Amino acid sequence: MAVYFKSQVKEIPKAKSLVRVEMKHLQVGKPLPFDVYIVDDGIHKKVFNKGTVISRLYLEILKEKGISHIYVEPIAKEIMEDYVRKKPQKESGFDSPVVFKNYSFLKEKYFQIEKRLILPETQINFSLYLLDRFELKKIIEASEKKPIVVTEKMIPPFGDLVIEQKDIPLYKAYIESLETQVENLNKENQKELRNLVFKENSKIVIVDLLKDPRSGEKIKKVSNFVISLVETVIEEPDSIYSLLTLKGYDYYTYTHCVNVGVLATGLGIQLGLKKEDIYKLGLGAILHDIGKSEIPHEILNKQGRLNDTEYKIIQQHVIKGYEILKDRKEIPSESLIAVIQHHEKISGKGYPFKLKDGEIKIFGRIAAIADCYDALTTRRPYKPPLTPFFALSILVKEKSNYDSELLKLFIKMLGKIR
Repeated sequence: MAVYFKSQVKEIPKAKSLVRVEMKHLQVGKPLPFDVYIVDDGIHKKVFNKGTVISRLYLEILKEKGISHIYVEPIAKEIMEDYVRKKPQKESGFDSPVVFKNYSFLKEKYFQIEKRLILPETQINFSLYLLDRFELKKIIEASEKKPIVVTEKMIPPFGDLVIEQKDIPLYKAYIESLETQVENLNKENQKELRNLVFKENSKIVIVDLLKDPRSGEKIKKVSNFVISLVETVIEEPDSIYSLLTLKGYDYYTYTHCVNVGVLATGLGIQLGLKKEDIYKLGLGAILHDIGKSEIPHEILNKQGRLNDTEYKIIQQHVIKGYEILKDRKEIPSESLIAVIQHHEKISGKGYPFKLKDGEIKIFGRIAAIADCYDALTTRRPYKPPLTPFFALSILVKEKSNYDSELLKLFIKMLGKIR
């Protein structure tokens, strides 16, 4: 069985192949036509992904770090002059109500899957589609009656791989069958494959719950997942890196919920919480956005800035989530804190209650950091994800909103992620 887990991760170019240019070449309001790197603690780190629209806040953060020069690949230097000369981007066509409505419909009818688990030389019995920005294209046609053997050339390196919701059971059977083949892999790939399958199964559990958020049976499945998650991360702390979806996929509520659950669990372990408390934290974190099941899809998936009315509606997901869970005996009261407080800020500028300082409990503080970080590092059709390095820089810049000691632990935990 061919395996190409690591080959899909783009490595940072060697320092000697990068070209040093003055930071003044970064243009506010323009999408970058190249990746940008800086030197931090003597190490070259990617700070902006290609396509990022530079803002004054971003430049301010770099200046505060004492950055006066950036680094680009040689080919980027060649197109720098054209980039500097172009005028800032106008309002994107992605704001078209028709385009947006169609996109929202697609996102709710399909399920995003892990591209690295569609392995060459394996057989699938479900069709695959490519969702790239706002366009959906069938790239492999297969069914239970007409399965097909995958080749490496069939899977594009860009865009999200999605399947029809009805095919989720077939996909679940496929990824679980991969676990029987792990003996053919080295130990590192065995762990990564198992973690990826675990992560995909967790997404399936969450997407199922979001369809029926008041189901005790489905909440129990989520609870069992969190128990397994806590055991996995305690026994193998580095598993957090393969459990997170950090490949630049588009935003999906079910993936975001799992990522926040993983991040919060990891931070709880870093903090030295008791195992029982880590479980309660992880459960609350993974359920933190359950209230979004009652928010219109058109608002959840909107590309760009929400108007005042839309913003008030999206804020309601916090209270709605609490209302869904508050009477569930299987949900510890401590877990509800992560649900009701994950948008509160130490500064008092959060919602829904504008709590501040000591009014926000530890689970709320942890969930707030995990939620914001994952949102910043997630791609949207109209903008690329921020790099982990710069997302953490923004959290530090806005440190008045977050628990500073927890933020230090969080940065330490994610130190291996570039």
